[in-house]
Amino acid sequence: MASEATTIQVDGPGGIREIRVSSPSRVLWPDAGITKLRLAEYMVVVGEAFVRANGDRPVSLQRFPAGVGGEEFFSKNPPKGAPEFVRSVPVVYPSGRSHPQLVIDEPAAAVWAVQMNTITFHPWASRAEHSDNPDQFRIDLDPQPGTDFGDAARVAVELRSVMAEAGLTAFVKTSGNRGIHVFAPIRAEHEFLVVRHAVIAAAREVERRMPGAVTTSWWKEERGEKVFVDFNQANRDRTMAGAYSPRPLPHAPVSTPLEWTELEGADPREFTILTVPARLEVNGDPWEHFADEPGDIATLLEWWDRDLADGLGELPFPPDFPKMPGEPPRVQPSRAKKS
Repeated sequence: MASEATTIQVDGPGGIREIRVSSPSRVLWPDAGITKLRLAEYMVVVGEAFVRANGDRPVSLQRFPAGVGGEEFFSKNPPKGAPEFVRSVPVVYPSGRSHPQLVIDEPAAAVWAVQMNTITFHPWASRAEHSDNPDQFRIDLDPQPGTDFGDAARVAVELRSVMAEAGLTAFVKTSGNRGIHVFAPIRAEHEFLVVRHAVIAAAREVERRMPGAVTTSWWKEERGEKVFVDFNQANRDRTMAGAYSPRPLPHAPVSTPLEWTELEGADPREFTILTVPARLEVNGDPWEHFADEPGDIATLLEWWDRDLADGLGELPFPPDFPKMPGEPPRVQPSRAKKS
């Protein structure tokens, strides 16, 4: 007996492509009743905005073969059977190893990734052909227990001011969960470690201005009821959910670009696979002109040097990174005190 399948037509720069979707009635989000076909249709509708935000970048696929309640895994190497129009590029990981990663150049490639049970897309901060040098400055605002999206929104507004003082134009989106992502276009002139230092400089400046609301403490036990400015998302091979990417939560949220005027009072639970297409059609894409005027991070690097002179050095790296120059001990503070 033939397996259930359907075909979707996807327009793009290469013309109309037909993408086969197997098991279209498979329910991926049981609580929201959203099927694999509905996700593929969502990706067709938002495809242009999605590719504008996430295209021409190495991307990791977060895949859920049995839906959001089941097993998940990440694909970094291109899955077998990729269509001829789906390319890959070699990237270097923190370990020094190099592997190819998928690149999405058109909506049909994103729909094909959905066929491969992809729910969340994680693009790099750098372009495919220049993967060592980010062209996006990214900060993840992560509300800690006792804080919420509204707290993160207030921090985001202050962060926007700090970035403007440093010559960067900030754009904002929901994370698709409780947090907020603040990005800015930058010239691809520095490798990841240098950009990370610029991110730390901005994070420390916001922490100085909002000491009761913001923390840059890497260790959770030291954060308290504050919004954590996650500087380590600026590292090589560290990614966030891309703009217009769905997230694997029960209500099928989407990491959604916002106008800054929308941020106050916004409810991230309202931005879902079921609501974002109409929002995009009516309001347009707030990130349409994201890349028009890339800035530089020279001022932020001056702030980094100033902080170094004042005794504020390097901060911890993720545990899977090699030990980095100037990095403090990777020991949880409470354990360090006991030892």
